[in-house]
Amino acid sequence: MKIETQEIFNSLYRDADIRVFIKRLDLIKSDISGNKYFKLKYNILEAISKGYKKVLTFGGAFSNHILATAVISNKYKLSSIGIIRGDEHSILNTTLQIASDNGMKFKYISREEYKSKDSQDFIDNINIKYQDYYIIPEGGTNDLAIKGTEEIIDVNDAHDYVCCAVGTGGTISGIINSSQNHQMILGFPAIKGNNSLTEKITLMTNKNNWKLIDKYHFGGYARFNNELIDFINSFYINHNIPLDLIYTSKMIFGLHDLINLRKIPKGSNILLIHTGGLQGNIGMNSIHNLNLHVK
Repeated sequence: MKIETQEIFNSLYRDADIRVFIKRLDLIKSDISGNKYFKLKYNILEAISKGYKKVLTFGGAFSNHILATAVISNKYKLSSIGIIRGDEHSILNTTLQIASDNGMKFKYISREEYKSKDSQDFIDNINIKYQDYYIIPEGGTNDLAIKGTEEIIDVNDAHDYVCCAVGTGGTISGIINSSQNHQMILGFPAIKGNNSLTEKITLMTNKNNWKLIDKYHFGGYARFNNELIDFINSFYINHNIPLDLIYTSKMIFGLHDLINLRKIPKGSNILLIHTGGLQGNIGMNSIHNLNLHVK
């Protein structure tokens, strides 16, 4: 699949003697775009090859993964169910409404119960109750997802640094596995205090040319302040590239701060991975009365 990569220019990069490129997964022409295309690609093929007719997965009420799973399941005539973190509301938000329109049914569980979703008891109960479902973990991260995300970069992406946002770790793991020996992969977690993330990525990767920079989550998942909003709007004005509030914006904000702090060597070439997720701005706009671009 051909993915557009473009160089972006501004005085920050010029003054630091750095070149910056962005790989636009958000522009993938598919039923689903962004990194979710790669994470779900082989999972859906596996479900079909094993004869499953139903798919089950997990996520929050504004989850890109929930929406993408619903859309691709519907495309391949699979029914789907989403285990949703939090309380049920009488009116669905935009994300869940589109997922519902694509045939997904929802089961809501408390945030406390959701925290135990990785425990063996929880997994055993899910396997028993939904034994005829093909189960995809939260965020889509498993071995088949990593097989897909390994296709995000190739030998032509020979930049010194590759930067991406990090949620459950599946996207950065695939990128690390496909990286070249001279490259450094920088991950910017969107979640605060996920101490197991480094261990998880280590188990999914075969190289050690990476590190996580965990100071740009803005307080946690889906948290933000006016400085980040201003950054997103300014980036769009200057480059005509929309950024989602939850993931890619925080990664690029973090990179800009590192450049300002002279943490990136002069002469470096940097590749940013735009992982999509722009539909999430719809929900953030409605909840917080924002006006973020969604495409």
